[in-house]
Amino acid sequence: MAANRSSFLGSTPFNFWHQSTVRSPKTRPNVRVSVVKSESNVRKQDIVIVGGGIAGLATALSLHRLGVSSLVLEQAESLRTTGTSLTLFKNGWRVLDAIGVANDLRPQFLEIQGMVVKSEEGRELRAFNFKQEDQSQEVRAVERRVLLETLSEKLPKDALQFSSKLSNIESTSNGDSLLHLVDGSKLLAKVVIGCDGIRSPVAKWMGFSEPKYSGHCAYRGLGFYPEGQPFGPNVNYIYGRGLRAGYVPVSPTKVYWFICFNSPSLGPRITDPAVLKKEAKKLVAKWPSELMNIIECSPDETVSRTPLVDRWLWPGLSPAASTGKVVVVGDAWHPMTPNLGQGACCALEDSVVLATKLAKAIKSDNDDVEIEAAFRSFESERWPRVFPLTIRANLVGSILQWENPVVCSVRNNIVLPKLVSLGPLLEHTNFTCDPLSATSSN
Repeated sequence: MAANRSSFLGSTPFNFWHQSTVRSPKTRPNVRVSVVKSESNVRKQDIVIVGGGIAGLATALSLHRLGVSSLVLEQAESLRTTGTSLTLFKNGWRVLDAIGVANDLRPQFLEIQGMVVKSEEGRELRAFNFKQEDQSQEVRAVERRVLLETLSEKLPKDALQFSSKLSNIESTSNGDSLLHLVDGSKLLAKVVIGCDGIRSPVAKWMGFSEPKYSGHCAYRGLGFYPEGQPFGPNVNYIYGRGLRAGYVPVSPTKVYWFICFNSPSLGPRITDPAVLKKEAKKLVAKWPSELMNIIECSPDETVSRTPLVDRWLWPGLSPAASTGKVVVVGDAWHPMTPNLGQGACCALEDSVVLATKLAKAIKSDNDDVEIEAAFRSFESERWPRVFPLTIRANLVGSILQWENPVVCSVRNNIVLPKLVSLGPLLEHTNFTCDPLSATSSN
């Protein structure tokens, strides 16, 4: 049954742990059109970005560099510092270069030279050097907290508004959006950009299905070595049967790690980090000792467990990326599993592509029409990029999580040592963009 867009955000919980059916754009939820009267508690804003994560802050900064102001609404009381780190390949770094923050980040994080793959017994199956495969490749694991802080510091002080949780959206008679916040305040926005993550209320309002569980969960953490971590600058993967793990140095004192395991159901939600850490160690108790050591060196508060989810944007079945002057970006639009390390990179790509198109549209004489056209152009350009990557990431994860002992033996003894070539697997990191400035949007 179609839901009324104007009311369900506040009345129906966004239940991430259950699936809903994909709705066709032809059967979009009904839109209640409101006539907004002059009220003292309604603020007007040209561009509102919902969500102060990577996509939201990168989009705001991209617009700022193009001479366009925006307001970012973040529901938390401060920047979200949960999560450990994320791996950025060269496409992510090209975007960070374009928006002027890459050189603030590079000195803080180690450049990763290559990748080493081992069996659960510790036998090396294959080793790759990134530069030998692609001289232009750049790989670094970046702490999420530092990335968010760096992006926010480049924004005007009044561009980010905390404790601003979205309750409800209404479309007005002239195509603007009336945003109701939980605290009772209201914003009348000409443009709304949903960057509010995999649990996106904006995407739900637009009729998107909830992300689908992939059948895998992951423990993650950040090992801390105050006297210096002992590992070389490589991504290290360990493959077992229905279980895999990895670790990568982030900085001279920190090492990111993960353990991915098969689970037919999500299981109980456990929030006690000490319990999560104990369960993670139990899974790899007989694996190479360096992994256990990294977990032991991880402060409890850095350890988390999350289900791996994605959303496949089937043409003709999934809603469009925009409705009028409302658009979704990053995980709000195309959540993907982390098996290719492209979730954050694609969100960064989205931000510069959308901002460039929107900045040109909003400066035109007939901006309402041009904004909607810019959003359609954004989807036309980005969908062929993100849809295949989402599927590929899911398939790679499924292959790496095989449990059959014969298949795993073939993988470890034939496929990985003799057949796999890294170069073609990194072609998806090819992305270029010019530095953004106010003159580039003219």
